[in-house]
Amino acid sequence: MNNKIAILYGSSGGNAESVAKQVQELFNGAADVYNVYKVKANEIKDYPYYILGTSTTGIGDLQEDWEGFLPTFSKMDLSGKKVAIFALGDSVSFSTSFAQSMKVIYDAIHNKTEVIGQVPDEGYTYDESEAVVDGTWVGLPIDEDNEYDMTEGRLSAWVENLNTQSKQKRGCLYF
Repeated sequence: MNNKIAILYGSSGGNAESVAKQVQELFNGAADVYNVYKVKANEIKDYPYYILGTSTTGIGDLQEDWEGFLPTFSKMDLSGKKVAIFALGDSVSFSTSFAQSMKVIYDAIHNKTEVIGQVPDEGYTYDESEAVVDGTWVGLPIDEDNEYDMTEGRLSAWVENLNTQSKQKRGCLYF
């Protein structure tokens, strides 16, 4: 563990991995990136901050590598830690389950840790998603298929918000 932030991703087509690396760059490299297909819980247990990224497959389904790793992750001692979530989805082809996989992760951990990084449901084009609770996404939705031109701005604003939330609460440099 070289940094305070672990970015964990599961990616079927490479987009979630690409976004995870973009997030790492936005933290000026002060985050370590792990593929959930390869990582072991003991490698990441000491991080105080986690960013969890996933693809959405099928009709709102969690990416398959996360299906295998989420039970292990959710059993870790997450007390006192902070977690942010992002999910990729296709808001056109899967307009009724856009980025819904992040809700599966959220449901597995929100009672065990502090989940931060929720974003308002503004500026997205889709019909519905279980990942929106009371007008707010449980994390950051990304659509690399149809709104790829918005990814950079959304990620920058999200990381800035994570840093702002952290500075207000702890005076930390990052998250």
